[in-house]
Amino acid sequence: MPNRLFAKRLEPRYLAAMDPRGFPTTLPEFQRVFPSDAACAAYLEKLRWPGGFACPKCGAVGEPYRFPKRSSVVLRCRGCQANVSLTAGTVMQASHMPLSMWFWGAYLVTTQTPGQSALQFQRQLGISRYETAFQTLHKLRAGMVRPDRDTIGGQYPVEIDETLVGGRTRGEGRGVHHKATVVGAVEVRRRREGKDRAVEGRRGHAEEKRGKRAVYAGRLRLRHVPSRSAEDLTAFVKENVAKGAVVRTDGWQGYDGLAKLGYDHKTVVLEGDPEKTDAHLPMIHLVFSNLKTWLLGTHHGVSQQHLQAYLNEYVFRFNRRFYPMTAFNSVLGLVVRAVPPTYEELYSGKWVHPSA
Repeated sequence: MPNRLFAKRLEPRYLAAMDPRGFPTTLPEFQRVFPSDAACAAYLEKLRWPGGFACPKCGAVGEPYRFPKRSSVVLRCRGCQANVSLTAGTVMQASHMPLSMWFWGAYLVTTQTPGQSALQFQRQLGISRYETAFQTLHKLRAGMVRPDRDTIGGQYPVEIDETLVGGRTRGEGRGVHHKATVVGAVEVRRRREGKDRAVEGRRGHAEEKRGKRAVYAGRLRLRHVPSRSAEDLTAFVKENVAKGAVVRTDGWQGYDGLAKLGYDHKTVVLEGDPEKTDAHLPMIHLVFSNLKTWLLGTHHGVSQQHLQAYLNEYVFRFNRRFYPMTAFNSVLGLVVRAVPPTYEELYSGKWVHPSA
């Protein structure tokens, strides 16, 4: 793992400030490990080339020539003399912000439980323009989607449902609204015996409540889809849920074809019954409730144009909620393989956010 390699190569005074797994776990540790742009550059170099610098042009491996007086980090291959920018191909490419500012931003975004709005991000980092803070956050979010991510399910049942997010009904008639449709899939995992402290510590509760606490949400996937059509919903399931998995849905006809695709489809017509809903699809509805609270509480609502980026951040944070301090290291490792949006693409609407 890149973080372990980095920890091994750090100076002893930095290593003393690190978690044994190779990343800072508190704010004072972060300050000690990344005190300067040079320390950030060393970390990023180890992420990009864990086995040592390898020239992308000729493939030569070895210590490159360095330019200590240049403001940006450029490495020169001693074989073919090609110059390689340390941030080329990353979300930091062509940025005028110091590396340390990027690292601070990544730390704030990934370690604070409710995340950061662009306005909060601008204030805490002292960024002069709101647009710069907005673009920086979206560049970091682009690194939160792993291109080679696995499908979910397999050994765990998966709950799937849709919800409406944002917008308000404008009175054009019954059923007419301006909300966005979001489809979600979440694993339902059962706690190992002896691990459910909340249940064990409370006596006298009904067995029904004990049963609810015996399961928890595993990995999550969310996508902004154009509609609740079978085409959109089936495409989401095929791309995100392992074939053969047990999938639980309501009785909506958009899911009717899942059994033919090789899924063990369990369906219940809920008819708005809260008891049926709580028994059949408890986890995904809890996810949707928390998602809407987060979008309104932290971001005060988001546009449909950028909704998928916020869904990606929510999924990234949700899937790492049991070990949030590792998310900082994860997003930097993913960022170096991400294609970031430009300012013009973000504001023109040309940029299409990847799906988590």
